[in-house]
Amino acid sequence: MGEYLRECHAAIDLGASNGRVVVGWLEHDDLLGTEEIHRFENGQARVDGHDCWKIGELFEEILEGLALCKAHGFTPRTIAIDSWGVDFALLDAEDRLLGNVVAYRDSRTDGMFEVADALVSSEVAWERAGIQRSLINTVYQLLALSREAPEQLAEARTLLMVPDYLGFLLTGVKAQEYTNATTTGLVNARARTWDSELIRGYGFPERLFGELSFPGATLGPVKREVEERIGYATDVVLVASHDTGSAYVAATERDALVLSSGTWSLLGVELAEPELSLPAREANFTNEGGYAQTYRFLKNIMGLWMIQSVRRELNGVAYVAGREDVDRPLSSQIAPLALEGQVGFGDLITAAQGARDFPSLVDVDDECFLAPASMMEAVCAWCAAHEEPLPSTVGELMTCIYHSLTSAYERAIHGIETITGHRYQALSIVGGGCQDAHLNQLTAHETGKPVIAGPIEATSIGNLAVQMIAAGRIPSLAIARRIIANSSELVRFDPA
Repeated sequence: MGEYLRECHAAIDLGASNGRVVVGWLEHDDLLGTEEIHRFENGQARVDGHDCWKIGELFEEILEGLALCKAHGFTPRTIAIDSWGVDFALLDAEDRLLGNVVAYRDSRTDGMFEVADALVSSEVAWERAGIQRSLINTVYQLLALSREAPEQLAEARTLLMVPDYLGFLLTGVKAQEYTNATTTGLVNARARTWDSELIRGYGFPERLFGELSFPGATLGPVKREVEERIGYATDVVLVASHDTGSAYVAATERDALVLSSGTWSLLGVELAEPELSLPAREANFTNEGGYAQTYRFLKNIMGLWMIQSVRRELNGVAYVAGREDVDRPLSSQIAPLALEGQVGFGDLITAAQGARDFPSLVDVDDECFLAPASMMEAVCAWCAAHEEPLPSTVGELMTCIYHSLTSAYERAIHGIETITGHRYQALSIVGGGCQDAHLNQLTAHETGKPVIAGPIEATSIGNLAVQMIAAGRIPSLAIARRIIANSSELVRFDPA
């Protein structure tokens, strides 16, 4: 790598199930080189009756990954963090963490739609923020907190989204990055600032919400104790800290819809202005802030969470109230796979291909699939309640999930094209889910659009690209996307 070592950057890319530290550099100014330095598990623990992120352990893994950069011969010029949206930390007047960082799948927001609507109508909330109606949103989490632990809000002086809080731990500087802030439902879509009318309407302390910062800004140098721990000095840069925003940066196809495929499926397009029409609200689309002050007009679909949950369950591990319980009995309705060893995603695909004609579909966006004790039982229960044939084998169950996902993709695409009045020529699938060739081919068939799969590590690549633009190594987003396309193995799936 030689001379390029001085110009490398590190992306801290945090997902709901794992995180990674990835170093990137430019080779000959037209190829992006990357190396994954550290990968680690991320998860939740049950604390005081709630599902909470193990934020202290997460920060320790970040420090370990940054230290390993130097052990691998890299000293990143800048580093940046992206993560999931909606979850937050509250700090008191001494910048101490108040309470725990509660995870979005926690049940504390049950019933908060009615509470919120009594304060601010859903119509007004949409017209001002343009964000989907979902119980995971920060606004409903804050309302739940205001009823369960009002003393925390009374004592709080700062609200930081997860990547903002981790950036604060690295630098001692507090900032509220725009793209992640939009997932709160409290940012004015047109003005790109916190919406004081919404904040007052819900009764939240206005002091929690400061001036928003935008991707490309420098947060600051790492603290001296961090520098000593990782072995070098570096600056923390703000990128599109909502991971979907970084993933969309790495989508290289022109005139294409984008599907960021992972635990969630985020399917949409980049727009220059928010889409705040009545049809968009009625279809529960969302307008999340994007890089370069764009908007990601998209549909948030349950995604590969359903497939991941079935695999865990078949392997004797189920998501139950924020913890993983081993030796949980399988759904009594589904015959188990006769396999030796652990069930892999390839086994699930093979099973689905053997039951490709099973007809049942479920609504993957039904909240019953958000955090069920048993995903297999949840699918069976939905089918029974809606008079759909019940799956009796893993193959039938997986075919139901796969076809339900692609059906949701097709509906979302139809809605986007109807609302925007534009017919897109292809679908770009980025992120870890783009490795599922079976799902890619089904999606091409269902939507009638060519599917271009890749890059796989879109989020970390998008994170790195914005750092390189901020550092002056790449002159523009258009050139960054050209470099990413040159550097990525993209696979095409045509409609059958």
